[in-house]
Amino acid sequence: MTSRREHADLRPTPETASRPLPSTARELFDALPQLPGLRTEVINGSLIVSPVGTPEHGWTATLIYDALRALVMDRDWRAYPGNVDVCIDGSREPVEPDFVLAPADCPRWGTRELLSSGLIMVAEIVSPGSVIDDRERKPDLYAMGLVPVMLLIDPVATPATVTVFSAPKGGEYQTVSRVAVGSELHLPAPVDFTLDTSIFEKALKRT
Repeated sequence: MTSRREHADLRPTPETASRPLPSTARELFDALPQLPGLRTEVINGSLIVSPVGTPEHGWTATLIYDALRALVMDRDWRAYPGNVDVCIDGSREPVEPDFVLAPADCPRWGTRELLSSGLIMVAEIVSPGSVIDDRERKPDLYAMGLVPVMLLIDPVATPATVTVFSAPKGGEYQTVSRVAVGSELHLPAPVDFTLDTSIFEKALKRT
């Protein structure tokens, strides 16, 4: 069957033709229409447009939610397996983590973007096309935005690993703990939860 997904119309209209062109990656991001099937972020001043993840990628994010669900409901938090934009406090760069954990009253930048400094945790799932961004750039980006905890699930590594970053200070996480998938990993405060990473084994094998 041939896909009939409609493409975004990027042609200027009479209303937009007279506006000044975007001069920064953030302004270009704000000027873009919704792009179905694509993830749009700004990382270190560059606009990054990439395909959404595989079904296994999405399922792994859902498994994080499932593991934390009782904790989320007990503490009246909000959990988002993808599709939520985060604004990095300070640089105002927009990113879209694979999983976001936030309080119910998390402050926002505009109507859609949650402010990074108000979050509880973010998680990223590494794919072959996102290795450098997820392993090297995003930990510093989230630390700069004062996200207390970052979880990194890496099926591309051999063996597959799960890493937790915490204690952000000076644009870096001061504490890093890594285990092979299948082991337990403690997510420090404010999460304060021991995650059994064996829940990811089946999804990551398919990945």
